Amino acid sequence: MSHILDRIAFDKLAGLSLVILLHVALLYAAMSYKLIPAPQEAVTLFVHLINPSPPKKEEPPPPEPPKPPPPKKVTLVKEKPVPRPEPAPVLVAEAPVTQATDYVAPAPPPAPVVEAPPAPVPEPVVEVEVRPTGPVTLSSELSLACPQRTLPRYPVASRRIGEHGRVVLRVELDETGQITGVKVKESSGHRRLDEAGMAAVKTWQCDAAMRDGKAVPAVAMQPFDFILN
Repeated sequence: MSHILDRIAFDKLAGLSLVILLHVALLYAAMSYKLIPAPQEAVTLFVHLINPSPPKKEEPPPPEPPKPPPPKKVTLVKEKPVPRPEPAPVLVAEAPVTQATDYVAPAPPPAPVVEAPPAPVPEPVVEVEVRPTGPVTLSSELSLACPQRTLPRYPVASRRIGEHGRVVLRVELDETGQITGVKVKESSGHRRLDEAGMAAVKTWQCDAAMRDGKAVPAVAMQPFDFILN
């Protein structure tokens, strides 16, 4: 086993020596044919590549521009006012010179003052009381002003077929409280009920309406409700 290892080591050493000899031979051949320059020539070539041209001389800086002269002082001189010539007086009108012996007409008398006529005295306004005319409209139901009254009778036919509703009558009275007219203001929707209400109101005895202590005609509203029990 050791013999084999020695053999392998010897082969490696021989191969390494052969490679070194080949490199030395190639280097020598290149130097012989001037493929690789000598060390001195290589250094010179390297120096020339770094400094291919001589250094430039520094130029002197340009001279400074001359300073401008200082500004001149300007003195302001006030002009003297020129006197304006005064305008010559202009004669507008010349008054005649009167002597003591000249006649001077007297001034005209003043015009008489005309007095304005006195303003007319307004006549006193007499207020005339205007009393309203026409019938008085009662604010409450007519039944409150009628001590004698009877309720309307429910029609038998209306009760049988189930008619019901509310009727509002407009009633007119004269100065004595007698009913002079009855009209349907709002119908109940059934003629028999409206006529029953009108027939009952015509039999009422009512008090006369008063205005300023006097009996006057009147108008009042009277409703009737027809309700089935």
